[in-house]
Amino acid sequence: MKIVSFCVTAFIAFSLAACYRAPEMTLSEIEAARSALSNDLVQKTVSRPYKNNGHVPGQVGGTWNTSILGDPKSFNLLIAEKDAETLGVLEPMHEYLSDYNVYTREWLPHIASFRVEMHEDSGTMDIYYTIRDDAYWSYYNNAKPRVPVTSDDVVFWYDEIQGDADCGSSMYNAQFMPMEDGSSKRITIEKIDEKSFVFHYPRIVAEPLLSSNMEFAPSFLYKPAKEKGGADGVKKLFTVASDPKELPSCGPYFLVEYIPGQRLVYKRNADYWEKDANGESHFYPEERIVQIVGDMNTTYMMFKQGTFESYSPTPEQMEDIVNNANNMLTADGTPIESDKKSTDGYTVFNAAGSMGAPFWSFNQNPKNKDETYYNWFVKKEFRQAMSCLLNRERIIQQTYRGLGEPKYTFFPEANKYYDENIMLQYRYSHTRAQKLLEAAGFSRHEDGFLYDADGNQVSFDLSFISSSAVVSDIVQIIVDECKKEGITITPRPTDFQKLVDQLMSTYDWQTLIIGLTGGAVFPTQGSNVWVSDGNLHLWHPLQEKPATDWEARIDYLYHEAACIMDYEKAKPYWDEYQQILLEQCPVIYLIRSRTFFALQNRWDMTNVYYDNLEGAEIRYLYLK
Repeated sequence: MKIVSFCVTAFIAFSLAACYRAPEMTLSEIEAARSALSNDLVQKTVSRPYKNNGHVPGQVGGTWNTSILGDPKSFNLLIAEKDAETLGVLEPMHEYLSDYNVYTREWLPHIASFRVEMHEDSGTMDIYYTIRDDAYWSYYNNAKPRVPVTSDDVVFWYDEIQGDADCGSSMYNAQFMPMEDGSSKRITIEKIDEKSFVFHYPRIVAEPLLSSNMEFAPSFLYKPAKEKGGADGVKKLFTVASDPKELPSCGPYFLVEYIPGQRLVYKRNADYWEKDANGESHFYPEERIVQIVGDMNTTYMMFKQGTFESYSPTPEQMEDIVNNANNMLTADGTPIESDKKSTDGYTVFNAAGSMGAPFWSFNQNPKNKDETYYNWFVKKEFRQAMSCLLNRERIIQQTYRGLGEPKYTFFPEANKYYDENIMLQYRYSHTRAQKLLEAAGFSRHEDGFLYDADGNQVSFDLSFISSSAVVSDIVQIIVDECKKEGITITPRPTDFQKLVDQLMSTYDWQTLIIGLTGGAVFPTQGSNVWVSDGNLHLWHPLQEKPATDWEARIDYLYHEAACIMDYEKAKPYWDEYQQILLEQCPVIYLIRSRTFFALQNRWDMTNVYYDNLEGAEIRYLYLK
C-alpha cells in the first residue's frame, strides 16, 4: 500500500453515477429498503478480502485495457501533485521509498531499505535509506543508456523541489516541525553516498517512515532544468506535447504513446526490480492501453462488451451488473472449476463501506470577510445546524440505492486511534437545527425565509464537480432539506480543475462538496489539511497563525501526538483531536458507500482480492 499525503480529487463514486430518483420515505422505510436491497446484491457477489496470504507466480502476457475520464495535464511529476488523474498517469513510471502492509500494520522496504535511529538524549531521530542496486531509470527499448537511481534523485527532489516554496509543492509545509518551545525546525536530508541518505528529524516522531516516504523524479533531468530556469523551468519540463518515450521509468511500465483525447499506451519494463518466485518482473501484462473516455456510461457499455478489463459500477448500475455476472468464484471467494462454467463474462466482488467519504465544507477565509455569508460560516452553531439538516439516510436510499451507511466518525476503523465512542453528535434533526440557528441569532420571518440578526436573508451557493451526477442528486436533497427551514441554496456545478483553483488559489467559493484521496490509516495523514498552515486546510488555508482557538488546539494536539510513540500516551491527544473536529464541523462527512468491483473472467482470479482497505488488489493478476 502506498501511503502518501492527501490531494484534491473527485471521489470516484461521484464521477461515475447518473441520476436516480426515488420517492421520499420515512427513516424506518428507508432502513428496511436499504437492508433488503443491500443484502440481495451482496449475496450475489463475491467476498474476497485479502488475508495477507501472499501471491503465486503468474505468467507474462496480454494487454490490460482500461480508461480514464480526461487527458493528463502534464508529464511532470511536480505538476501532477495537484491533479489525481495526471498523477495516476505517471505513477507506473515512479516508485516510493517504502511500502506499508495495512493488514499487518508493518512498514516494508520498497525501492529502498531503511533503518531508524532514535537519540533519546537529544530527542532527535534519523531515518537512513539505502536504494536498491537493481533500481534504474531506463528508457523504452533501451533507446538511451539506463541510469542508476541514486541518493541524488531523492535529495534533489526533497531539497530543491518539495523544499523550494517557489515550486509550490504540497509537501513543502510537511518539511517543518513545531518544537516544544514554539519554534519551527526543518527536517533535513543528507547524502551519505551514491545509494544512501539520511533524514534528520529535530524531534522524535511516531511515524517517521510515513513522513519521509516520497515519490521522486530523475535529478539528471530536473536539476539542469532548475539551474537554467528556476522553479518555472522545472514546471515547463515534460509538457503533454513531449514525446512520452523521452520519459525514463524506474517503475513497472514505460509510457510509449499519447494521443490526446484518445489513449495512452504503456509497455512492460522487463528490467523492473520487483520479481516473483520465478524471477519474472511484476507486473505481468505486456501492455497497458488507457483509453480516454469522457463519459462513464460509455465506459460501462464498453466494459460489458468486454473492451475494458475492470469496472467499478455506480449505484444505479448495480442490479444490472450483478444480475448479468458470470462469477468464477463462489460468494466466499472459492474458485469454481472452469470446466464446469463458461469463462465468458465477468465476476463481481463486494467490499464493506469505504474508508473515506465525501464531505460538505464552508468557506471561512477572511479574504471573503466582506461577504455576508462569511459571518454565518464562521459560527460553529450555523455549521452544526447544517449538519443537522443533512439527511444521510435519504441520501443513501435515493442516491446510493441503499448501498451505504452514514459517516459519523472522523477516523476510519483501520486507524488504530479509531474509537467507536467518538461520534458526530449533530445528526439529522430539523428541531435541533432550528434551536442551533436561533442560538446563533437567526430567525424565520413571516415570508418563510430565514434571516440573520442583521436582516440578511440566508442564501448561499453549493459548488460540486459538474461531471458528477451522484453528487448532483445529493445537492438536490440538501437544497430540499434546507428549504424546509427557509434557507436558499443555489447549486453550482463546476469544472473540477476550476474547483481546485478556487480551493488553492482564488478562494472564491462559498460551500462545496468534494472528497480527498489518501485515506487515514495513520492519524498524521493529511498534515496539509487539518493543520492550520496547510495548503489544503480547505476552509482557510495557509494561516500564518491559527485563526481560532479551536484551530490552535488542533495544531497543538496534532503536533504533540505525532511525536508520541506510545499508544496509551498518544490516545488522549487523538481522542480530543477527533472530538474537536466533530464538534466544530469545518467539514461534514456524508456517506461511506459500499463498493463493488467487476473483472473480466479471462484473467486468472488466484491473485485477485477486494476489500475496503486496499480496494482491488490486481497488481499480480495474469491471463489464464
